[in-house]
Amino acid sequence: MAVISKVRGREVLDSRGDPTVEVEVILSSGVAGRATVPSGASRGRYEAVEVRDGDPRRFQGRGVLKAVRNVNEKIAPSVFGRDPTDQRAIDETLVELDGTENKSNLGANAILGVSLAVAKAAAAYKGLPLYRYFGGPEARLLPLPMINIISGGLHAASNIEFQDFLILPVSVKRYSEGLSVASDIYHSTRSVLSSRGRPVSGVAEEGGFGPSLESNLEGLQLLVEAVEIAGYKLEQDIVFGLDVAASHFFKDGSYQMASEGNRKLDSSEMVDFLEELCSRFPIISIEDGLAEDDWKGWGLLTNRLGRKVQLIGDDLFVTNRKRLRMGIEKGVANGILVKPNQIGTLSETIATIEEAKKAGYFTIISARSGETEDTTISDLAVGTNAGQIKIGSLARSERLAKYNQLLRIEEELGPSAIYARKEVFKSLHR
Repeated sequence: MAVISKVRGREVLDSRGDPTVEVEVILSSGVAGRATVPSGASRGRYEAVEVRDGDPRRFQGRGVLKAVRNVNEKIAPSVFGRDPTDQRAIDETLVELDGTENKSNLGANAILGVSLAVAKAAAAYKGLPLYRYFGGPEARLLPLPMINIISGGLHAASNIEFQDFLILPVSVKRYSEGLSVASDIYHSTRSVLSSRGRPVSGVAEEGGFGPSLESNLEGLQLLVEAVEIAGYKLEQDIVFGLDVAASHFFKDGSYQMASEGNRKLDSSEMVDFLEELCSRFPIISIEDGLAEDDWKGWGLLTNRLGRKVQLIGDDLFVTNRKRLRMGIEKGVANGILVKPNQIGTLSETIATIEEAKKAGYFTIISARSGETEDTTISDLAVGTNAGQIKIGSLARSERLAKYNQLLRIEEELGPSAIYARKEVFKSLHR
């Protein structure tokens, strides 16, 4: 049996040019696994904590040498000689070694790097692709991609509040065909922006376009026009998703939207606004439609839209099983965004996915705005049969690495591959 013989952490850069943690785990057999940890700009207050240096002389204080030392000097000795296939036991050791509820001692960035690198090394030792190591022979559901076309909020230098305007290709029969449709619409969006006098020379953090728009409503109108110009039909071929990221414009007890005529809405009025948008556009999914602590508002939103729209908790649940259970008990939301670095270990991530599925909640595996070339989440989406994935747009190599990994998995699975598409929403009544 091969055991863990070496653990090496290092500081590398993410897609924003900020430092992040990369970890290599080497086994006694010589095989190795490498994982690189992402970081979010839009972070919920209940997420596990990254450890950063705070030294203004390096990377504006965002260096991760402390976290790297934690990997090399504190975590490594605790896993030397361990069986890499005993993921749960190793992850429990990491959690116990940290000793805090939010992983603020060693850092979720240090802990997750080790956790994922162990899994990759174990998969290599077993001679299995990572998705198969995660899920066994039943891992064959290619996720429906939620593709970012227009960015706002904290992900773009724009004046609108909503963070992501997304398309979901639902009429095709294969994941690869869905990417082709999305690519057509991505490129037609550039033409629409130019025709409206809003040309863009670059892209936002997740690869979508980040133009200055008059309102959140205009973002949806742009999507409608882009879909039609590309030759596809709304509702039939394409449905929309929104990442509202409401926690970031919830201030002093109200939802404050400057781009909507400086409106200040209470929870009920915010639900009214979202319901109105759903009545006007083919919106099938809303993420963080209300703030992370607005449980009463979430309850109202779920009662009003929960039977016909996917209501995703991101900041609300932060991939935390305890937070998710609170939501299930309160009857709020019907889906969860899954980001491994929000909780800090692979085992805890999978446990949260299982909890969500048991309750009948949708599961969406997600990237972060500060991403890397690491493609683990693509394998995780297939390995857990999650059904959906949210990576970003069809630009920037840290995004495309993950989309392309799913293409490879689809090819490897061949005829046994299943594309999630409309089946994901079979329980919604529209």
